[in-house]
Amino acid sequence: MEIKKIASAGTMESSDVYVEIEPGFGELDIQLESVVKVQYGAAIEATVRDVLQELEVTDACVRVNDRGALDCVIRARVETAVLRGKGDA
Repeated sequence: MEIKKIASAGTMESSDVYVEIEPGFGELDIQLESVVKVQYGAAIEATVRDVLQELEVTDACVRVNDRGALDCVIRARVETAVLRGKGDA
């Protein structure tokens, strides 16, 4: 799936995550900021990569600012940002 424009999903509220996606430069670039990065950073990044793989996104720059969101919220925000970046939502 091709990302055609900059798109975002989520908020900076507690227990949420803000995801911004834009066209990449030939590969996936994931930048993560999180209040729980030390404890859960690897799991958060794995979730983001899983959603991108499921949606067949291979070329994008993704910025994730997590405020303690649950895994299901992270998945939903990434999917929404991807669909908006594609132009479907």
